[in-house]
Amino acid sequence: MSTQNETFYQPERFILIGIPGLEVAEFWISIPMCLMYVLTILGNSAMLLIILPQETFHKPMYLFLCMLSIIDLVATTATIPKILSIFWFDDKEIDFNACLVQLFLIHALSMMESTVILSMAFDRYVAICYPLRYTSILPNSMIAKIGVAAITRGSVLMAPAPFLIRRLSYCRNNVISNTYCEHMAVVKIACTDTTINQVYGLIVALLVIAVDAIFISMSYLAIFIAVLRLSSKEAREKALSTCAPHVCILIISNVPALFSFFVHRFGHSIPLHIHIIVANVYILVPSMCNPLIYGARTKEIRKRIIVIFKNLNFLKQFI
Repeated sequence: MSTQNETFYQPERFILIGIPGLEVAEFWISIPMCLMYVLTILGNSAMLLIILPQETFHKPMYLFLCMLSIIDLVATTATIPKILSIFWFDDKEIDFNACLVQLFLIHALSMMESTVILSMAFDRYVAICYPLRYTSILPNSMIAKIGVAAITRGSVLMAPAPFLIRRLSYCRNNVISNTYCEHMAVVKIACTDTTINQVYGLIVALLVIAVDAIFISMSYLAIFIAVLRLSSKEAREKALSTCAPHVCILIISNVPALFSFFVHRFGHSIPLHIHIIVANVYILVPSMCNPLIYGARTKEIRKRIIVIFKNLNFLKQFI
């Protein structure tokens, strides 16, 4: 057989196999996944509808929440419908270019979210350590610049990935062991040297995960030290309570991401279905939890939700 028949540089489509070993349970897995996706859409849309029209909410913390909601809506919509179609209709094929677009969006949006979470940590640091200078350090113009920086950082760092993947050869193997197109999952099935792709992925991950983790840790360490210096117990509790949602989101977002990152490179003994389930958790759970955690923990948002429901009940009397 000739070399031309054995290899091809750009397959027309990839096959997403779902969750190997759990094919029988995929339908039942899809039910909570669908419910979580609906909650993600409703929760993040509600955050945008509550915050954006109200000028009183046009403050750094709430604007960062809007950024998170937009990122989460795009990220989940780029992945979950396709995953559900795999589970429900056995629709496992995905066009090569669509796979690259999905891959780019997933990782670029993840980097943008990491940048926003880092900015939120800095926001809490300024609010607690320099409360009198808060508005001068973080005016709305600065928040806009941070938003642009987050988009630029994620897009620029992820831009080489599709081009690096296009240069790979796939020897009659276009089956991706995942429910969506992930960078390393696509790279692993190539039959040519993938050293450049792997080094690129490692460098980008270190630039985002390591750098952000260092600065986030420094911010919260400074916050913790500042809180301990407060003389009032109530002031300490209030300061710590404002940081609690941010720490929760940080844990929910980063733990699955780190697990997926290390498993791809070092966790060869971990069952494939565990890796894929965690990869799906990484996409869906933080996106669902962001509005739930912030909506439940932020007094101003809770008050606004109560006002909206009261208005709805008032309108029902005239319907």
